[in-house]
Amino acid sequence: MKLKSLTIALALAATSASTFAAEKQGFYIGAFGDYYDNSWENVRDYAPGGLDVDDSTGWGLELGYRFSDYWSARLEYADMDFDWTAELNDGTSMSGSESGKRYGIDGLYHFGGGPFYGIFGLKNLDAVDEDLMFANVGAGYQHYFTDNFAFNAETSLYQGLDRGYTDVGAKLGLSYIFGNQSSSAAPVEPAPVVSGPTDSDNDGVMDADDQCANTPMTDAVDSKGCTLYEEKEATITLLVTFPHDVAEVPNKYFSDIADVAAFMKENEGTSVVLEGHASAVGDADYNMKLSEKRAKDVAEELVKDGISSDRISTVGYGEERLKNKAYTLEAHAENRRVEAQISTVERVKVMRK
Repeated sequence: MKLKSLTIALALAATSASTFAAEKQGFYIGAFGDYYDNSWENVRDYAPGGLDVDDSTGWGLELGYRFSDYWSARLEYADMDFDWTAELNDGTSMSGSESGKRYGIDGLYHFGGGPFYGIFGLKNLDAVDEDLMFANVGAGYQHYFTDNFAFNAETSLYQGLDRGYTDVGAKLGLSYIFGNQSSSAAPVEPAPVVSGPTDSDNDGVMDADDQCANTPMTDAVDSKGCTLYEEKEATITLLVTFPHDVAEVPNKYFSDIADVAAFMKENEGTSVVLEGHASAVGDADYNMKLSEKRAKDVAEELVKDGISSDRISTVGYGEERLKNKAYTLEAHAENRRVEAQISTVERVKVMRK
């Protein structure tokens, strides 16, 4: 039972062995010591109980070929010495030993190309006038202590094909594989990759010096990798002209006033001064008041467009600041006006070239 348990344990260990690059190929020979555990009863017709055959010890030789890291095959011969006992007719017993031989062929599968392997084969066993055929399966372990010499340990289960015998065997031995065999080379560690300075956002400033990561590709940057800005003056002008003696804003100028309102919304810090003017026709005091009304009417339109009144100033100049000093209809039309100019300084990005 102990030997049968060893067989199972070796088989389980073989399936879980870690991979080991054997890199072996070629013919090999081996010699081994052999133990065979059997219990054959009533082999011969000795009355009343016949002949019982027990364990065998012996030695053997093998010749094999390693096809690859995973497969090999071998021929085996074992010289065996069986113990036997016999019950005699007078009630006494006698015992002794008898030689036998075992020969056959095995296939071996080396798990993962490593030290553990599985065994399957056919054997003929000739002993005590019995010529029996067995199928065998088992497991083994092989350790190369040089490139060519190895130590081997095996155990196998033998199942009789002629009779219902179930036996267990074990072998310990040495083997030698011919040829120049290479040992498993240690894995070559790749050389560490030394990376140079990196510029993750491709702005021309290395990451180690970049204080503003991920700047847009369109932005010019300074030596710290931050977006460059420049100040630009933005200006909008307004000119509204009026018919003679009229202060109401003509409809055609509503869109121009709306543009001024939009500019002031974008630039919240701005304010506007609306300057009202009149032509030189008529009384100067009347023209002063008319120019003030014109400026205030434009202011009302700006308020309607959403500009707070506290950002709007108005002033009337009457006919004091004539744009065209000629005394013609064309000059009078040019002078009846409201003017404004709003300027601001904007901080805008510098675009990358």
